[in-house]
Amino acid sequence: MEVKSTLRVINEKNFKGMRGVTDGQTYTRLVGWPEVFMTDRVRLGRASYLPGTYEQLHWHPIEACYYVISGHATVRDFNGKEYEVEAGSIIYAPPGIAGAHEWEVKEALELIDIRACNETNRKMQFTVDKATKRSYIDIDELEKREAISFKSHY
Repeated sequence: MEVKSTLRVINEKNFKGMRGVTDGQTYTRLVGWPEVFMTDRVRLGRASYLPGTYEQLHWHPIEACYYVISGHATVRDFNGKEYEVEAGSIIYAPPGIAGAHEWEVKEALELIDIRACNETNRKMQFTVDKATKRSYIDIDELEKREAISFKSHY
């Protein structure tokens, strides 16, 4: 029996970053994206944040894991508890509102974003209103994440 290797080796420099979900963030799609190569269950990207970037309190319907490569930020959980993160820090956010988190970037931050799902329509994020604790997502974000479509099927 002949076995054909399925190993893939890619280099980040071959992929263009795009605006992330917030001003001051750049996101580079690396593994598990149609334009790179699809995987069975894993999606990985690299996020870069400029100093001063603030990403509102939000949660995801799938678990998220972040590995900090460089920089410094304050991460806050749903209850407002603060965590100082830097190179080597790992942030794990379980799915749902209890895993909600926000970022306040102190010094240019680079991290690897790992998701155990490669379905774009499940990688969305819901913003949490801190005063009411209600969650919402903008309709254009749903369309961007391919969770809804306004295309006619006729």
